[in-house]
Amino acid sequence: MRPSVVVAGVGSPYRLDDGAGPAVASAVAARLPAAVDIGPIAEPLDLLGRWDGAELAVLVDATRSGSPPGTVQIIDLDRSGTGAGTGTGGRAPSGTTSTHGVGLAGAIRLARALEEAPPRIVVVGIEGERFGDGEGLSPAVRASVAEAVRLVLSFVEEVHPCA
Repeated sequence: MRPSVVVAGVGSPYRLDDGAGPAVASAVAARLPAAVDIGPIAEPLDLLGRWDGAELAVLVDATRSGSPPGTVQIIDLDRSGTGAGTGTGGRAPSGTTSTHGVGLAGAIRLARALEEAPPRIVVVGIEGERFGDGEGLSPAVRASVAEAVRLVLSFVEEVHPCA
């Protein structure tokens, strides 16, 4: 049986702040058995086929939007592909991009065109600061991991109350 909720950390723990997504997804899966961690996902196109049958996919990724490092942003997409975004300051993210060649938006559009995307996709982005080679998150990103975990848990609990 396929899980109804999947969480994917998009990124690589070997590219400094790009490891934020896998760190959050791993922490969520360890705390909440109702969420299955299908990551880490090195490239967003790797999501195709791995989230099949899920009712909700929560994708966590490092972003480069020009916001201060550590800013957590949420984009909650509905079935039509539109959605509302909010940052920790309550504003919609503008220009948020992935650190990957084909970003999450492109992978989601392709999955929806192929009718292989979950009905609801939530993207939790953490604004990164450093993306070079190496391990470890910058202090601002590391400080935001707990907030991102809390947000992801709240989305999972909407599908699985008291999970």
